[in-house]
Amino acid sequence: MSEPSYTVRIVGDLADREAGFAVRREVFVGEQGVPEELEYDAFDEPGADAVHVLAVREDGRPLGTGRLLYGPAAADRTGGDPSVGSLGRLAVTGRARGLGVGVALVRAIEDVARARGLTAVDLHAQTRALGFYQRLGYEAYGPEYPEAGIPHRAMRRAL
Repeated sequence: MSEPSYTVRIVGDLADREAGFAVRREVFVGEQGVPEELEYDAFDEPGADAVHVLAVREDGRPLGTGRLLYGPAAADRTGGDPSVGSLGRLAVTGRARGLGVGVALVRAIEDVARARGLTAVDLHAQTRALGFYQRLGYEAYGPEYPEAGIPHRAMRRAL
């Protein structure tokens, strides 16, 4: 039996926000051992310069999430360039991996970035995910570095 279809939408209410947090808790805190106090930050609060997206099944079950930081919120992640957004907190539940959810989330975030007039998107990729982002047109730059105890590389894609 195949997985039910899903949609990706911009987080618009508290229920969506909590569903995205649940995905992040499952993936980053539960699977990868990221301390919960590092996983959530000021950019998760309403009013922050951030747009969150959520992938949900037809039955409402959350499958994945991600966010775009822009403006001052993205400055320390993008070299201070106000025309570049920062994709982050991309997470897909184990049961949804391989269904194209991650690709759909990245493309939705890029659409939000374009709508905000951004010209590129940066991200901090776990090194094991470099191939995924490269297939989507992102190019790695700079050295490897640890983030939450996990090796990462910076990547960018022009829009």
